[in-house]
Amino acid sequence: MTGKKRIGILTGGGDCPGLNAAIRATAKTAIQTGYEVIGIRNAWEGFFNEETEVLDSAKTSGIIDRGGTILGTSRISPLRVENGTQLVFDGFEKLGLEALVVLGGEGTLSVATKLFEMGLPVVGIPKTIDNDVMETDYTIGFQTAVQIATDALDRLRSTAASHHRVMLLEVMGRHTGWIATYSGMANGADAILIPEIPLSEERMEQLCQMLERRNRKNRSFSIVVVAEGTKLERESGSCDPAAASNGRECRRERIGEAVGEIIERKTGLETRVSSLDYIQRGGTPVAYDRNLAIEFGVKATRLVKEEKYGEMTALKGNSIIAIPLEKVANRIKEVNMKVYKVAELFFG
Repeated sequence: MTGKKRIGILTGGGDCPGLNAAIRATAKTAIQTGYEVIGIRNAWEGFFNEETEVLDSAKTSGIIDRGGTILGTSRISPLRVENGTQLVFDGFEKLGLEALVVLGGEGTLSVATKLFEMGLPVVGIPKTIDNDVMETDYTIGFQTAVQIATDALDRLRSTAASHHRVMLLEVMGRHTGWIATYSGMANGADAILIPEIPLSEERMEQLCQMLERRNRKNRSFSIVVVAEGTKLERESGSCDPAAASNGRECRRERIGEAVGEIIERKTGLETRVSSLDYIQRGGTPVAYDRNLAIEFGVKATRLVKEEKYGEMTALKGNSIIAIPLEKVANRIKEVNMKVYKVAELFFG
């Protein structure tokens, strides 16, 4: 122990671009304020396994443009591990921490909320490429994911035009269609399919008719974006009972593959499906995410200094504010339908 006050920092859930920028901003601001900063490795598991490290100025230098997280991450929740919450509290006390800064999405921040209610001094920072955390306009990582998806769509457009095809890109978004909406709008996509609007048989038929109309009008290619969590009305990708009874593994059909197959079958138009998968989550953060991470990190440190625990940093308009974690926990922010309607004006 150095005699200085200590704060801890961890990153939980999926990785995303901008995490290291937020770690750097939080740590450097805290150090300048007089704190010693302890990094908890691999999210809450660092408390279970006593895996920690001191984050000094040297260790947090040169990481602002790095993807991923230097602390590692995990989806394991202490609420689902035997004696998990006790291990967190014991580790917190053993390390002599004053507070814990938690960088996470809805799941990690919900855990942080519960631990705060149990007495743990916590401050949250929202990060997720899905942008589905409540009470903040944007989360760390979202803008980079949108840029990556937009770049991919721009490249697919040239191939689609050359070969006179329908090109369909599946992007991340298990529960919400933020990436699909913003990247599709930026690309001028002809259709954007999102979880917030179930893909009924009627909507699927309308999509196919629109693509056929485009083809008849000598618009010889089309671009369709679909979020991975979009639901088809039919039992798409359900397990074959015979396969299940024989003990074989059932693989649920991906939404992109399912929609592409239907388009090609109903319209006769040559259709190709691509998926970005984890490419959207990795690599260098764009400037917007770096700057947002810096502002969130500075704000989080100030909240710790002021002992305003149980709060999360948030972006509202042009302001960085604090929001009670209880307003965020166990809730999902769906796509703003006003934004989707703007994108929809240019479909077809």
